[in-house]
Formats: sequence, structure tokens, C-alpha cells
Amino acid sequence: MPAEATIVAAVMALALVIYAVTGGADYGGGVWDLLARGPRARAQRTLIERAIGPIWEANHVWLILVVVLLFSCFPRGYAVLGTALHIPLTLALIGIIARGAAFTFRHYDVRDAAHERGWGLVFSIASLLTPLLLGVIVGSVASGAIRVDARGVVTSGYFTPWTTSLFPWLVGLLTVALFALLAAVYLAVEAGDDDALADDFRRRALAAMGAATVCAAAALLAARDGAPRVWAGLLGPLLPGSDADRDASALALGLHAATGLCALATIGSLLTRRLKHARLVAPAFVGLVVLGWAASQYPLVIAPDLEIAAVAAPRPVLRAVLAALAVGSVLLIPALVLLFRLFKGRDAKSGSPHHG
Repeated sequence: MPAEATIVAAVMALALVIYAVTGGADYGGGVWDLLARGPRARAQRTLIERAIGPIWEANHVWLILVVVLLFSCFPRGYAVLGTALHIPLTLALIGIIARGAAFTFRHYDVRDAAHERGWGLVFSIASLLTPLLLGVIVGSVASGAIRVDARGVVTSGYFTPWTTSLFPWLVGLLTVALFALLAAVYLAVEAGDDDALADDFRRRALAAMGAATVCAAAALLAARDGAPRVWAGLLGPLLPGSDADRDASALALGLHAATGLCALATIGSLLTRRLKHARLVAPAFVGLVVLGWAASQYPLVIAPDLEIAAVAAPRPVLRAVLAALAVGSVLLIPALVLLFRLFKGRDAKSGSPHHG
């Protein structure tokens, strides 16, 4: 396998992790906007708006990066995904657009209660359905239900990969729960000295962790038949197989052990009200979930047939893309850091919104 292809795949996995822990929290904020209840419901929605307002659009750069790298460096995989998962991909894109438009129009349309409620409902529903669909897409990719023939033509159709098993939908529900967890943890910290508001989101974070645990357990059980490679990647050392399979599975299992430790640390921090500590371990937990999936799927782009080496672009293309990534990261990463620090500084001085 070309080393360049492996490096690009690793960059894609890292970009997905960053998108999950940043953009994922923005989706989760929309979920809590929908579920805001009680005497502090208005304050909860105001805090959500303030927290995600300044850089929520910038977080999509990581998803765009993944799509561009897939198109440029693994064009056959891009074509297969675009065909087999055309419907959920299209619906997810519509959700992203609807979410952004609603979030904007809620502030700049006619300012009355009816318009704000209407746009708020669109924003919240799109924030719920979009991560659900993104999780369904990931689950479908991992399930092995996408089939291609020797010419690379999809033979499994438009519906089979994501409708014939519970596994993709359980992954979708897990994605929603994880994003809601991140948002609640971040918002609990953002509440600052408002102890009552912070405690609202602390309790929501614990509820989201409970939901994520149930969804993860259900997805694992469904993986036995719905995603055999994920099942083997998680439990490979306990199952019959070759030494090579055992080594790969042991690495994946190590990642999942670290994931479990971060999950326990997140729960402990929330129970003891150590919210700033929870803000560190909760993203680590979610990031390790994403890395665990990537490790269980390696070296495949799409299970069960398309390996990284088989769908990679020619080496000159890979090398050119890696050079562009090196140059682009020098420009992009400092710009994003500056954006965050700028709004963080303004918030400290004037109370304007920032992302947490």
C-alpha cells in the first residue's frame, strides 16, 4: 500500500475527529434548543445562540476537507459512496443548509415570536436529523452492505446499504447522543457563574451519556450481523482468527479501552461538578469513538471490498495533495485559532458570544 495513501487516510480520520468534537457540539446545541424546557428555557436558548454563533460555520471546514480528500485521493470510493448512499447524503446536505439558513434567519428575519419560533423549529429539527443521517452514512460504510462488481459499479442499489439493517440507524442515534453530550458539557462551562443554568446542562450531559451508552451497546450487538468487520475489530482477540487479525483487533480494542476510561472520567467529572475537567475528557471520549471506528475498518475505505490501496489515486496526485495540505495547514490552523481567541477575548471583555 502506498504510504501516501495511508497518510491521506489518516488525515481524513483526524479531520473527522475534529469535526465531531467541534461541529458535533454545534449540532448538539440545536438538539438542546429543541428540548429547552422549564423556567430557564429562554436562558438556555440564549446561551446556545451565544455559544455557537461566531464560528459554527467555520467548523464545517473539516467536513469539507474530508469530502475533498475523498474526491481527490480516493475517487473510486467517492463514486461508490455517492451512488450507494445518494439519498442519505443528499438529505444530510439539505439538513446542513436548512440548519444554517434557519439559524441566520431567526436573527435577521422579522423579529417577532412567531417567526423566531418557526425558524427555531427548523434549526432544531435540522440539527437533530443531520447528525442522525451522518451516523447512518458512517454505519452504512462500515456495515459491508455496499456491494460493487469487478468494474466498480454499485450493485446493492440506493436503499439496501442503509435500510436492511438496524446497525446504521443505531450508529445514527449514537451520533446524536454523542453530539448532545458534547454540547451539554460545553454549555455547562459556558454558563459560568449561573449555577442553575450550568446545572441544567450538567444534568442533560449525564442524560446524553446514558443515551450514548445504550445506543453503543445496541449498536455493538447489531454489529454481529449488521457490521461483521466492526464486530471483529472490537472483539477480535476473543474470536478465532489469524495472528495478523488478532494483532489488528488488539490495537482497536486498546483504543476502545481508552474510550471506556474517558467515558468513566466524563461521568465522574459531571457527577462531581468538575465541569472544566469534563470539557477535556468528553471530547477525548468522542474523538476516541471515531478513531476506534477508523481502526476497526482499516485498511478499508468501504467495507467489505474497497481497500485504501485499491481505490487510491496515482502517487503523483497523492503527493501533490499532501503538499497542498502542508501549505494549507500553515494558513488554516492559525486562522482558526485566531478566530477562536478573538471571540474568546471579546467575550471576556464585553460578553459577546463565542464558541466553547
